Amino acid sequence: MADRTAPNCHLRLEWVYGYRGHQCRNNLYYTAAKEIVYFVAGVGVVYNTREHKQKFYLGHNDDIISLALHPERVLVATGQVGKEPYICVWDSYTLQTVSILKDVHTHGIACLAFDLEGQCLVSVGLDSKNTICVWDWRRGKVLAAAPGHTDRIFDISWDLYQPSKLVSCGVKHIKFWSLCGNALTPKRGVFGKTGDLQTILCLACAKDEVTYSGALNGDIYVWKGINLMRTVQGAHGSGIFSMNVCEEGFATGGRDGCVRLWDLNFKPITVIDLRETDQGYKVARGENSRGLSVRSVCWRGDHILVGTQDSEIFEVVVHDRTKPFLIMQGHCEGELWALAVHPTKPLAMTGSDDRSVRIWSLIDHALIARCNMEEPIRCAAVSTDGIHLALGMKDGSFTVLRVRDMTEVVHIKDRKEAIHELKYSPDGAHLAVGSNDNSVDIYGVVQRYKKVGECIGSNSFITHMDWSTDSKYLQTNDGSSRRLFYRMPSGKEVTNREELKLVQWASWTCVLGPEVNGIWPKYSDINDINSVDANFNNQVLVTADDYGLVKLLRYPCVKKGAKFKKYLGHSAHITNARWSHDYQWVITIGGADHSVFQWKFVPERKSKEAVHLAAQETLADSNSEESDSDQSDVPEMDSEIEQETQLTYRRQVYKEDLPQLKEQCKEKHRATAMKKRERAPGSGVKLHFIHGYRGYDCRSNLFYTQTGEIVYHVAAIGVVYNRQQNTQRFYMGHDDDILCLAIHPMKDFVATGQVGRDSSIHIWDTETLKPMSVLRGFHQLGVCALDFSVDGKRLASVGLDDNHTIVLWDWRKGEKLSAMRGSKDKIFVVKINPYLPDKLITAGVKHMKFWHKAGGGLIGRKGNMGKTETMMCAVYGWSEEMVFSGTCTGDICIWRDMFLMKTVKAHDGPVFSVHALEKGFVTGGKDGIVALWDDTFERCLKTYAIKRAVLAPGSKGLLLEDNPSIRAISLGHGHILVGTKNGEILEVDKSGPITLLVQGHMEGEVWGLATHPHLPLCATVSDDKTLRIWDLSPSHCMLAVRKLRKGGRCCCFSPDGKALAVGLNDGSFLIVNADTLEDLVSFHHRKDIISDIRFSPGSGKYLAVASGDTFVDIYNVMSSKRVGVCKGCLNYITHLDWDKRGKLLQVNTGAKEQFFFEAPRGKRQTIPATEVEKIDWSTWTCVLGTSVEGIWPLINEVTEVTAACLSNDRKVLATGDDLGYVKLFKYPVKGKYAKFKRYVAHSTHVTNVRWTHDDSLLVTVGGSDTCLMIWAHEPEGHREFKQCDSEESDIESEDDGGYDSDVTRENEINYTIKALSSNMRPMTGVKPHLQLKEPSVDERQGVVRGSRPPVSRALPQPEKLQTNNVGKKKRPIEDLVLELVFGYRGNDCRNNVHYLNEGADIIYHTASIGIVLNLTTSCQSFYVEHSDEILCLTINQTPKFPNVVATGQVGDTGDMSATSPSIHVWDAMTKQTLSVLRCFHSGGVCSISFSATGKLLLSVGLDPEHTVTIWKWQEGAKVASRIGHTQRIFVAEFRPDSDTHFVSVGIKHVRFWTLAGRALLSKKGVLSSVEDARMQTMLSVAFGAVP
Repeated sequence: MADRTAPNCHLRLEWVYGYRGHQCRNNLYYTAAKEIVYFVAGVGVVYNTREHKQKFYLGHNDDIISLALHPERVLVATGQVGKEPYICVWDSYTLQTVSILKDVHTHGIACLAFDLEGQCLVSVGLDSKNTICVWDWRRGKVLAAAPGHTDRIFDISWDLYQPSKLVSCGVKHIKFWSLCGNALTPKRGVFGKTGDLQTILCLACAKDEVTYSGALNGDIYVWKGINLMRTVQGAHGSGIFSMNVCEEGFATGGRDGCVRLWDLNFKPITVIDLRETDQGYKVARGENSRGLSVRSVCWRGDHILVGTQDSEIFEVVVHDRTKPFLIMQGHCEGELWALAVHPTKPLAMTGSDDRSVRIWSLIDHALIARCNMEEPIRCAAVSTDGIHLALGMKDGSFTVLRVRDMTEVVHIKDRKEAIHELKYSPDGAHLAVGSNDNSVDIYGVVQRYKKVGECIGSNSFITHMDWSTDSKYLQTNDGSSRRLFYRMPSGKEVTNREELKLVQWASWTCVLGPEVNGIWPKYSDINDINSVDANFNNQVLVTADDYGLVKLLRYPCVKKGAKFKKYLGHSAHITNARWSHDYQWVITIGGADHSVFQWKFVPERKSKEAVHLAAQETLADSNSEESDSDQSDVPEMDSEIEQETQLTYRRQVYKEDLPQLKEQCKEKHRATAMKKRERAPGSGVKLHFIHGYRGYDCRSNLFYTQTGEIVYHVAAIGVVYNRQQNTQRFYMGHDDDILCLAIHPMKDFVATGQVGRDSSIHIWDTETLKPMSVLRGFHQLGVCALDFSVDGKRLASVGLDDNHTIVLWDWRKGEKLSAMRGSKDKIFVVKINPYLPDKLITAGVKHMKFWHKAGGGLIGRKGNMGKTETMMCAVYGWSEEMVFSGTCTGDICIWRDMFLMKTVKAHDGPVFSVHALEKGFVTGGKDGIVALWDDTFERCLKTYAIKRAVLAPGSKGLLLEDNPSIRAISLGHGHILVGTKNGEILEVDKSGPITLLVQGHMEGEVWGLATHPHLPLCATVSDDKTLRIWDLSPSHCMLAVRKLRKGGRCCCFSPDGKALAVGLNDGSFLIVNADTLEDLVSFHHRKDIISDIRFSPGSGKYLAVASGDTFVDIYNVMSSKRVGVCKGCLNYITHLDWDKRGKLLQVNTGAKEQFFFEAPRGKRQTIPATEVEKIDWSTWTCVLGTSVEGIWPLINEVTEVTAACLSNDRKVLATGDDLGYVKLFKYPVKGKYAKFKRYVAHSTHVTNVRWTHDDSLLVTVGGSDTCLMIWAHEPEGHREFKQCDSEESDIESEDDGGYDSDVTRENEINYTIKALSSNMRPMTGVKPHLQLKEPSVDERQGVVRGSRPPVSRALPQPEKLQTNNVGKKKRPIEDLVLELVFGYRGNDCRNNVHYLNEGADIIYHTASIGIVLNLTTSCQSFYVEHSDEILCLTINQTPKFPNVVATGQVGDTGDMSATSPSIHVWDAMTKQTLSVLRCFHSGGVCSISFSATGKLLLSVGLDPEHTVTIWKWQEGAKVASRIGHTQRIFVAEFRPDSDTHFVSVGIKHVRFWTLAGRALLSKKGVLSSVEDARMQTMLSVAFGAVP
């Protein structure tokens, strides 16, 4: 009986009664089409008064509180409240979203305003700083942001006569802002003596820098510039809430209920007093009779719109102003709980805490009656004959009125607490009244409501009641979630449930009971659904809950978590929902938004036509994420997909955390840092080849490049494989697992996304392996899907965060174009529409979504598909609306627009990859079959099964099994490229033969690794239950593979190389023939995992087997007997080594203990450390002991060194650790924290490292990245000057001599903010001119410079004093004018004197002033816009920008306020400010430099991170920013020929930087090639030409 899908009928919002007048202002306007736009709850309403029609904008998900109209009066911007509030710009005609602006504000958006052209939008947040933000709203980009004020801001407006000027006002302030570059600079309005400092509520700008503002006391303040010029007193009786400017003048509205009109010079024209009207609210309302208060006015031509506090909208015609016309009413402030529908007429009754009861006509959409009561109303009911209306009050009384004239029948008070629910019996004889006193009283209607019964079974307040059809039973729900039954009218509780079996209920409004189980989510608290009403005819149920959702479900719905359709609109809690008497409408009422919504019910048969009707249907998000009933018809989840959905890729420690962790450890190691540390080894390694391909949890990550090479990824490496030469080249820019890869349409660039706390996407060139752009700062945890647009300019990415955020990038610029939360479920694929780059699709677990870009956001709609399936892949077809997606059940779904046209069965098991060709498609699935299809998926043209039998002779390995699951397919160069789950890459020739190109281990950790004693071979064993032998010579292939019963963790060749011992995870081990891999012998003596296994050196007589249960067993290989057991370890054993004689074993355990045992008996020995070093060990793979103590890093609490191996010439020790680093140390590694070379390639932990027998190669395996990596060893002499992949060690050494005293001093200077610290200045001490002080060299020069300026040292003669005539007002104090400055700042700055104009002028700075000194006239001219000391100065050398100077100043915090450090770019001749860049460099800006083209500016901060930032200074846009270095940076300069390369120098470091897109990449300068060079402190930099 119970169908578990969502119902097919739906609701459409038809009318909203109400207007939000409370706590909002200026939110009511005429559009260009003369419609009225306003908002209520979470809905934007466009109301056509002539036709009495409403249209709705439903793009918000919480209360709207602000609204602005575009100057062309078609577009509307609305802002909402919420944790992550956003602004929507939408079209009032089509109701489509044009742009979404998000990710800046918190709490809410209090005000909005468009500028005169409508290009920019300014918004004010509700956060503690009241952030002001200026947007380029079409692109969704922030142009500037600044803290607005410490207190609330009420209004903001653009100055319509001066560009880039704004005015904001609020609690006790008004501020005048100018926008320059990315900086918003405020000046506070000066109230002076003209008026009182008070709260300003609204403002309007006029010509000639005049601003009119409305104040709290009813005065109008008139400002000229930033000064208060005059006041218009008593314009209103009390606060002026709204001011509106139009061609004719100004309109103001106030709390006194009047609207006043003023001409353009603010002379009064007329008053409209709304308190005089016959309509509206003049009724005295007990103690809260505050009269009518105007919150919003809009004057257009001869019409004036007025919105009041009490949710009414009036329209006034100017020439007939005594008759305002009431066009909209709603309940006033206070919760709205009571709702009843008339039993026979289309009427709804509501009652609210504003004490009014109102009757609405559902056909005319109008209020037809209202009546004010004495008390707040909490519930209502209409008698069955429609004559009486009963109202339950908050004080425990109830009143019965006659419906026709609202006269009182009876008023009864039997209870103390609020009446929450009342209902008439179906026969009309009784009224049941449920109160918060836990009881239900029964009254007889005909006995003039005499009390006839009482139900007292509940121990909590009564929430819902329903009568049976025969009026003999009543069921109740109460606050403690109990459902009780009573006999009527006596009120006796029914305990025997048998007699209730046949009871039919007249209505169903209860939230408990088997029929409505499905309204509850599976695991939910019972109290969040406020109201239910069942429609028996159509078998649907409507519910209203605390989250503002109206839901439609099937009735009855028996299983929890039923599917539903949900509708947004109400913002906060919905208190009640009821069907109208004929089930045509649903009425819902909002508690806090006190609005009444009327929804039209569209039954099933119509829903086909209705699909194309209204734009808002799309919000009826059916089968939405929250509904998760166990649908009977859901196919079982495929195991592979199940596994993949559960992967989170979370890390305990991310590589990004290292700098902070190091900082924390620094203090502890100051002491050790002073000691001389071991130098890094001379030789290095270079990545040579990788066996592995990431197929087990990634799809479609394998492509041909332009040149026919193959690009894919594994671990943290992008691999470009040349199949002709069987060589690989590597992109090593990532530092953690790469999860996805997309190729540019030109097939020359590749984008890869990685795991990380702030995960990055790299776009790199497959030829040069250089990064073109790096995108970061947006995705958390990781990036799981990528796609380029067809023109290659855009890139879409999906993150692994809980919301699976989707971002659209302009990747070359590194700019984020749009972003939006994708889905709660995992997204597997994103694709950009090849025909319309503004559209895209995402597909994943139980969903398929169609998106289009709207400004800075994306708007998504779910595909309509009946039952929800999980999509694994998707691709666009031959036209813009055709999409083909592969499901987890093996079907291909064919979509047109967002509608599913048909499905085609393509594979057994999931379809993992689909690829579109010129004509047709190719698909690959879990069944190991590649299928070619025609262009409509009607015919399958050809299939290729991946089998061992068809493997071509040239293959580089062996197929592990037939029909492996296919995860990636790509076509090109006459072949099909296939990637499998088992880590194989195959090339399928169109004619059939298959060549295996690359392979690696399958999913599961790889730990076991052994190199052959005299051949270039190695063996690996993994948790994927295989043992494999690999050829390390140039043929790079897998020679043999054997499946094992269990996974293994260790292996070892015998000294003659003929046998191979393998330790398994169940405590057994085997010895196999090293050529055929057939068993020779096997033992099972232990229960725990075998962790290491070793043959003794020489003849290999003994075999030592270490297990996880703390023992080492020693076996005699010849007799196959156990001859000894080493006991005494306290923890599992991790490493083993024999000495050369085969008599002594060294053992490491998990508790970092080191033990020695004698073979073959296993007796424990204690050997002093000095002796251990003298012992000649046959191998060294242990990680403990004095000879290797330097390998443990600073932060060894978080990271373990998992493996080590000493080269056979005993010079270099290689180690692998938990963070994925391979490091090389010089052996012996004595003393702590030795220096090293480190290499990143593995992503997570490196589990094992081994040198080959001749030390020519280093072989490493990664745990969960399943890779076997082969590194070529480059001995000391061999040095190509390549980019060095190794990084320096953890601690900067401090053994390189002291500083020069000047440098030390400068490094330690702390710049305080002088402008802010006047009160901190010492007020005692010797005055400067009395101090005995030798003038410094600079000062002497400063005076001599350009001949002595013609001034004497004596004070200038005073001008004739002005005598004050007493009668006149005092004159203002004269302004001072700067004439001459002595001095030049050389004590702590450098490179800050420059020539200008071919040497005619020089420019320099001192204090907060930039000075241009003309050498011929020796005149100084000044730039005085800085508010604090200038620390650096540079000149733009490009002829395109003559005389352009940039100066950087001191500042305090980097919060973008006026005291933040800033860079001013100005013209040295005219002293015009060209741009101001506010920056996040807290402390100040210490170095700046222009790029070669002059368009970019580089700045370095004094903040603790010494941030390096690049700006486009003309737009004020920050291009990129990155932590520079832990130590002070003194100078950073662009290369003279480049816009992307620069160098920074400072304390003991030089760094070489590259700008890639929006990201900065840096490499440290390495001095190791120069004999005995020390890294010193660098103070300056210059660039030479390359010979």
